Amino acid sequence: MIPRYTLPGMGAIWTDQARFEAMLRVERAVVRVQARHGLVPAGAAAAIEARSRVDVARIAELEQVTDHDVAAFVSQVAETVGPDGRFLHLGLTSSDVLDTALALQCRAAADRLLHDVDEAVVAVVRRAREHAGTVMMGRTHSVHAEPTTFGAKLAGWAFELDRDRRRIAVAAEEIATGKLSGPVGTYSHVEPEIEAEVMTELGLAADPVSTQIVQRDRHAAFLAAIAVTGGSIERFATEVRNLAHTEIAEVAEPFREGQRGSSAMPHKRNPIRSERLAGLARLLRGYAQAGFEDQALWHERDISHSSVERVALPDATILLDYMLVTFTRLVDGLVVRPERMRENLEHGLGLHASSRVLLALVEGGMSRDAAYAIVQRNALRAADERRPFAELLAADPDAAAVTPQALAACFDDAAFIRHAPAIVGRLDRLIPADG
Repeated sequence: MIPRYTLPGMGAIWTDQARFEAMLRVERAVVRVQARHGLVPAGAAAAIEARSRVDVARIAELEQVTDHDVAAFVSQVAETVGPDGRFLHLGLTSSDVLDTALALQCRAAADRLLHDVDEAVVAVVRRAREHAGTVMMGRTHSVHAEPTTFGAKLAGWAFELDRDRRRIAVAAEEIATGKLSGPVGTYSHVEPEIEAEVMTELGLAADPVSTQIVQRDRHAAFLAAIAVTGGSIERFATEVRNLAHTEIAEVAEPFREGQRGSSAMPHKRNPIRSERLAGLARLLRGYAQAGFEDQALWHERDISHSSVERVALPDATILLDYMLVTFTRLVDGLVVRPERMRENLEHGLGLHASSRVLLALVEGGMSRDAAYAIVQRNALRAADERRPFAELLAADPDAAAVTPQALAACFDDAAFIRHAPAIVGRLDRLIPADG
């Protein structure tokens, strides 16, 4: 991933140095366990533990000859150990080390993503509670529907993020799986007991039945969970973008001193963060598709997945890390304009009360179809003539089944949002209000 979207913590997990360090961690664990079983001399194991080092430049130099990065890695590390280096990689095939090391990297990346989601939930919950009673127009098909509150809208975001977190957590648990079962998964050179002990030391699960590799349904699920989370962020960012329209102007992204929205138009205050987040979500869906394609490998293994994963797994986790951190900052600094929300609601001429008027007419004894026709006729006229909906209804003799008092009650906005506090209160399931 390009530096622009790479945050230091996540980026560090996927450097060449980190990759080979993870592989060395696996090799050392194997040697330690083999030594306990008398398969490797204790002195050799101690030497490997003390002297083995990763030299990325030297590995690259050796790979120019071997055209095999694992072979180059083993040779380079053995050089740092000396004669006892011959006990490195004893009985292992490349994928034993690669897949197990990749599991360590993916787990570290997942841990950071879970932390990011937690931070995002905290930010959204805080703003939702802040605006639990901030009345705004709800929109369906981009058209005024009925009032809601900004807090209720944000509460939905928080619960969606919580679902995203659970999806990532499940996928992370599944992907934290390694193997040492050899060329076709039959433990032809390493005993299952060695594998079990090594995985315990590394904090990974041992694949119960592998081929030469850990199967890629786990990696596909991980990339899918990442893509779904990115889709959630895109949904939230799209809402910010829509509410920031000049004609709506109910929210605005934070805008710091010295920031410029346009090189040519000084008045511009564009929702650039939200647009960026929406764009990056498209990449995550692409990486998920690549993960799905990696599942169908030939026989016990081919190498077609390898090149894909070297790009998709680092890029997807780095991007989602960036997106979650950026989204959290966006939520923290989001400018909310309750007065503009009220203006937009009033600009709707009271049309949002149509459903309540319909119900009032039905309760007054009218058939639903007849009531619907009356309400629709007056609503369309109000919109076309830009006249208050309540005024037209009051003057329509066909609507006389509703008393003036009952008609006025239909336009009481408090009735629409009376359950909003309870909806926002459900956030206590995620973060207790006094927590």
